[in-house]
Amino acid sequence: MAQPDNAQRVAHVIRLGSIGVTMMIKFAKLPVFLGLCFVLVCTPVLADRLKDMTSIAGVRSNQLVGYGVVVGLAGTGDGSSGLTLQSLQSMVSQFGLVTDAANLNAKNVASVMVTAEMPAFMKPGQRLDITVSTISGAKSLRGGTLLMTPMLGADGETYAVAQGNLVVGGLGVDGNDGSSVIVNVPTVGRIPRGASIEKMVDTPFQSTDNVLLNLHQSDFSTAMRVADAVNEVFGPDVAVPLDASTIKVRAPVDPSQKVSFVSLLENIEVEPARPSAKVIVNSRTGTIVIGGDVRVTPSVVTHGSLTVRINEDKEVTQATNIAQNQQGIIATPGEAQVNDDTEIIIEQEPARAFVFDPGIELSDVVDAVNGVGASPADLVAILEALREAGSLRAEIIVI
Repeated sequence: MAQPDNAQRVAHVIRLGSIGVTMMIKFAKLPVFLGLCFVLVCTPVLADRLKDMTSIAGVRSNQLVGYGVVVGLAGTGDGSSGLTLQSLQSMVSQFGLVTDAANLNAKNVASVMVTAEMPAFMKPGQRLDITVSTISGAKSLRGGTLLMTPMLGADGETYAVAQGNLVVGGLGVDGNDGSSVIVNVPTVGRIPRGASIEKMVDTPFQSTDNVLLNLHQSDFSTAMRVADAVNEVFGPDVAVPLDASTIKVRAPVDPSQKVSFVSLLENIEVEPARPSAKVIVNSRTGTIVIGGDVRVTPSVVTHGSLTVRINEDKEVTQATNIAQNQQGIIATPGEAQVNDDTEIIIEQEPARAFVFDPGIELSDVVDAVNGVGASPADLVAILEALREAGSLRAEIIVI
């Protein structure tokens, strides 16, 4: 019997700790190492699994959307909405009934948009949850039933069909005097397992020779660490970092072994590289997040509070007209004059200063800023000034 080509058939034996599971995975164009065992050693607590750090290119969910009609509402529908009446007339005509839209009443009917997220690898016959939202004047979807609604993908093809009774967590009640009470959001509902898959989305998972891992957070150091960890388990040159976010991993030749290979791959643990120092500022909410690697070089900061108060008042004066004739000088009252009286008061609290020593860390920065009683706006001004002075070793990002 002819021996197989060693360049085409390779067996790597991978033993998973104490589980006692041994798998034979064939790679293309790798040297033969018979009896070579790789042991997955427990990594530090800070290490993350690859499935938590990366996603596989081409393996993703797909958004679906559809337009439908909800019936059976207790008078909380769209009423005389033209869109709803047209949809109701079109639906009735599919059953061989002819009617005029003017003769229809949509108080128990609502036009809705149906949305869903279709996970990868879902097959026809499987079901997924859907969300139903009103698009017209309906006040509540409680008690409604969604009629059969095609769910379309971005390419316009129908991938699922939705229908079922809605589950609405909100409540809306109106009184005769115009008062109303609304709890949560009654115009949005869900149907668990309310859509049936009719067509699957093709993925390149089985047809490609490589598995591309995309990091959730792009980082050159982390990409290199991921490649080194994969090569340590599966052998040299199996994983190659392409850039700061993508690592190319050579897949097995046999497609039937690809799932087993990925299951081992995504459970490899890697300690991510420490991210770059950043300060995130939310100007709308006043939230400031300072990363743990933020450093400040020696500097002195003086912080003081300046308050300017302006008081506006009106001053009324009575003018006097003076005239002279043969009888002498005559004084007559003139028109009243209104003058603005503005008072500006400036109050300044004593400025307080604090010193940053070399290599100061996050906790010291927070303690120093809290010590002077700085508000979020003041803290942003202090950090901006430190950066302009070259003392802040971090990037400031305003969102």
